[in-house]
Amino acid sequence: MFDTHVNLHAEAFEDDLEDVLARAREAGIKRFLAICDRFDNYPKVRAIVEANSDIWNTVGVHPHHAKDFQDLTVEELVGAAGDPRTVAIGETGLDFHYGYSAEAEQVANFSRHIAAARETGLPLVVHTREADGLTANILEDEYKNGPFGILLHCYTGGQELADRGLALGAYFSVSGILSFKNAKDVRAVISKIPLDRVILETDCPYLAPMPYRGRRNEPAYLPYVADALADLHGMTREEVTSICEANALTLFDKVGT
Repeated sequence: MFDTHVNLHAEAFEDDLEDVLARAREAGIKRFLAICDRFDNYPKVRAIVEANSDIWNTVGVHPHHAKDFQDLTVEELVGAAGDPRTVAIGETGLDFHYGYSAEAEQVANFSRHIAAARETGLPLVVHTREADGLTANILEDEYKNGPFGILLHCYTGGQELADRGLALGAYFSVSGILSFKNAKDVRAVISKIPLDRVILETDCPYLAPMPYRGRRNEPAYLPYVADALADLHGMTREEVTSICEANALTLFDKVGT
């Protein structure tokens, strides 16, 4: 299995990262994509990658932190993305739930990341929360200037954004949220997304799936995310993980097999 969204540099893993990775590997996780949430955290993320041959990374600035990196340039993102094991741009996008950064700051940040994705040919990892319409508008407008790969990660958006994303060739990742009892709306949307456009993630240390909800999440729990997706489609865990791994390797083609 390929856990396509892990925050391994998070404080939650400072004391036992090696044990966390050992449990994940024992559970069948063969590849990890370590996410960069702040450009100044890139060296910390890279240190983890350099110490582990089965981990790759992204480079980017989460929308929460957009206010702190208004001077970040496309050229800086592109330069960092030149590393062989930097395989995606992001995560980036829009999040209007908490309002940690102003809308204009988030939009500017998002646009720079899109430009970097287009220039490098790397896929764009998109975070969107309570911003479906504007996210879709920006992606569509930017796509007219030249195509780029899109992943709508930890997807909890509505059907309209899903349909508009699919029209742009987007992929969608599902997390432990899919297993939550109160996530009926999420399951309804995900059930309509073609399986050849879906990949798996934990988003650890956040969003632990059932039966671990409320605890620190770990990559070792990815099989439970797979189970939730398998239940949704009446398939086995093995069938789902095989499809999703192939999808992830297609999207993150710099990882290789």
